[in-house]
Amino acid sequence: QVQLVESGGGLVRIGDSLTLSCTASERTASNNVMAWFRQTSGQEREFVGYTVWQGGHTLYSDAVFGRFTLARDYSKNTINLRMDDLRPEDTAVYLCAGGRIMSKEQRAYDTWGQGTQVTVSS
Repeated sequence: QVQLVESGGGLVRIGDSLTLSCTASERTASNNVMAWFRQTSGQEREFVGYTVWQGGHTLYSDAVFGRFTLARDYSKNTINLRMDDLRPEDTAVYLCAGGRIMSKEQRAYDTWGQGTQVTVSS
């Protein structure tokens, strides 16, 4: 079974940048679509963006469009999420997910990482 490991979270200030990474143990049809979600305490997981290994299609949520950028590193089986102009409302646990189809819905993804905390302070 594919495993996903996130890294790169931390404490930053408003307006700072941060890059998260999600490394897959392998690339298969089951994780052809790689997505990032985020979750705060007591809230539903919120879609951030996804990208596709085969074909490269990428989609972002309205909340992060223009500030966050997904990049695929095929040599390392890694998806990088660069986050610019960070705001307090970006504070959350960020989770990487793998799935077969492009979707904004968390139920479409079968494989999840453990999550990494991002905190944006003033």
